[in-house]
Amino acid sequence: MKQKLLAFFAPIAFVACTHAQETKSPEPSGNFVSITDIDPTIVVEARYHGGHNFLGTPVRGYNAPKCLLTRPAAQALANVQAELRPMGLALKVYDCYRPQRAVDHFVEWAKDVNDLKMKTEFYPQVDKSNLFHDGYIAEKSGHTRGSTVDITIDGLDFGTEFDLFDPRSNTADPRPNASQRANRALLKAVMDKHGFKGIKTEWWHFTLRDEPFPKTYFDAPVE
Repeated sequence: MKQKLLAFFAPIAFVACTHAQETKSPEPSGNFVSITDIDPTIVVEARYHGGHNFLGTPVRGYNAPKCLLTRPAAQALANVQAELRPMGLALKVYDCYRPQRAVDHFVEWAKDVNDLKMKTEFYPQVDKSNLFHDGYIAEKSGHTRGSTVDITIDGLDFGTEFDLFDPRSNTADPRPNASQRANRALLKAVMDKHGFKGIKTEWWHFTLRDEPFPKTYFDAPVE
């Protein structure tokens, strides 16, 4: 597995967070792993590998339905799973490492304001022309650094579906019912305990606090 990843991720490029300059990245080598190689009990539903996502089509760069992460992020996620297991619960991941070419695909899609085929499911209350202004689409993503996950607890109701572009997806939005708010709180608590930080706007989005590549944006495809 290590030799396969060595070949797979070299060479690739990154963009420093504070500078819009492209240069060669350090090679991730054995630090990038498939989450199912670390913990096969974590469910992977790779939304961007298939067509059930806000674009309505497979996303560029997702050549396999895998969740790739830096090794520290994968191990931390396995620790979360170990805590949930005695409760009869399990994690499900929707997205992990995201190549820059996939982010570019998102940007291209957002600029095509006539493509509205997935609007009803994923952004019913949002004008597509406002996706950049409202912060739902951006030219850079923390996922591209390899230590960010979009995640849920399988089988629990969180009040919205994954990737719903709507204020109801905000982690602390008051509109979900008590059970849904409790589920969000549980996910946030266990992820926080094992080193991840969430964001206010997406209850499913978490990044490892001590991520190994905090200023590196990779572009190798998921294979």
